[in-house]
Amino acid sequence: MKNPTAMQYFEWYLPADGRLWRQAEAEAARLAADGITALWLPPAYKGAAGREDVGYGVYDLYDLGEFAQRGTVATKYGTKAEYLAAIQALQREGIAVWADAVLDHRMGADGTEQVSATPYDWVDRYRQTGPARTISAWTSFTFPGRGGRYSDFCWNWEHFDGIDWDDATGEKAIFKFQGKEWDSEVDSENGNYDYLMGADVDLGNPQVVEELTRWGLWYLSETGVDGFRIDAAKHIRFTFFRDWLHALRRLTGKPVFAVGEYWNQSADALCHYIGVTGGSLSLFDVPLHQQFCQASRSGGNFDMGSLGQNALVQRAPQLAVTFVDNHDTQPGQALESWVEGWFKPLAYAYILLRSEGLPCVFYGDYYGIPHDGIAPMGHPLSALLWARQACAWGPQIDAFDDRDVVGWSRQGDPSHPGSGLCAVLTDGPGGQKRLFAGPHLAGKTLVDCLGGRGEEIAVGADGWVTLPVGGGSCSVWVQKETWLTRPQIPGAQR
Repeated sequence: MKNPTAMQYFEWYLPADGRLWRQAEAEAARLAADGITALWLPPAYKGAAGREDVGYGVYDLYDLGEFAQRGTVATKYGTKAEYLAAIQALQREGIAVWADAVLDHRMGADGTEQVSATPYDWVDRYRQTGPARTISAWTSFTFPGRGGRYSDFCWNWEHFDGIDWDDATGEKAIFKFQGKEWDSEVDSENGNYDYLMGADVDLGNPQVVEELTRWGLWYLSETGVDGFRIDAAKHIRFTFFRDWLHALRRLTGKPVFAVGEYWNQSADALCHYIGVTGGSLSLFDVPLHQQFCQASRSGGNFDMGSLGQNALVQRAPQLAVTFVDNHDTQPGQALESWVEGWFKPLAYAYILLRSEGLPCVFYGDYYGIPHDGIAPMGHPLSALLWARQACAWGPQIDAFDDRDVVGWSRQGDPSHPGSGLCAVLTDGPGGQKRLFAGPHLAGKTLVDCLGGRGEEIAVGADGWVTLPVGGGSCSVWVQKETWLTRPQIPGAQR
């Protein structure tokens, strides 16, 4: 039995060399040895920018690198055959695969249509900025390169709510189509955040809902994936994914895991979404990420005792997918909020070694981001991944009672020999923390598996222990015998 641990298996600036699927297949055994139990793969279908598309400018959901469309057969990540081979290799190693579902919009249409539309304000989507007029909209999707294989559904303007470009005049504005309304059941940012980009899919159109359900069933059958990462959940009517997932689960008889990207720093907003959707999907813990980012940039003045407070992992731990960074927060991206390197081990210790939430490791931290000269984390991340599987078991006792030095213990359990650990974190000067390690660790000698501290410290017969930590760092204390007899940590030399 493993502690569930996910990984986002891409970053924004991967080269467009078509090799990611082959890499995932080759790395499957190593990832499994590192304790990864689920892999979120990037969008596998053809995007508007063809081979250069990261995948979020979705053109054809049914083209997984199989047809000559948008100037290429393969996507940025490879061909359909390579994608399927990667999924199978990962699953053979016990790793579930999540596909990235981008259902909010379409881009790269095959033709234009004349549509009556009204312009609206970018920051107040309820405020009209001009009269209704006829525009030339890129809304005709016929997929000539696929020729109707898998689905003969063709998209036209009636399947969308609006667009941001009039090809006749070259005007860039948010145009809402005649007879359409923005969905009211979306995030309230900008008044109404239904519209995000491209041709905005009308999820109130029964034909669209039926087609997307057919696609979901086809995708699950065709690829064998175990679940979905849901893109742009805040922009899509909240009940859509509740109903869509219910249909997929009912018709396939499978659990179909799903996690949504609802980018909002308010745990209240995320909990509201969970309430509306009946807890049918998990959500990424954006508030916790923002705390990590703030702490890393506060010059040692962040209140570490407040870490995790009012984050989703505190409010709804069973549905929280925790993360440190992702492709949107990395340098140069629209939601850039990169957690500074010195704080990364503290943040990963928090998400990997605690009992709440499902942690998701970022490809850019595991492999590095050459585009920005960011090196892989190496040993700290490898050691934390090892500690999650070997030691992070049993009851958790918290000591978040100080602004600087905080910690917790996992007391271990008999079903995981050698388990149990103590973690001590500080964003300021070094110090020490007294923790109750519990009877399972009483009398045991502990060492810091991160290597920042060289001491060997014995837990008292009463289960209490006082543990040091260096300034602006964390120390993770595990049983000396467990550490010395561990298998070589895969990836430690990355």
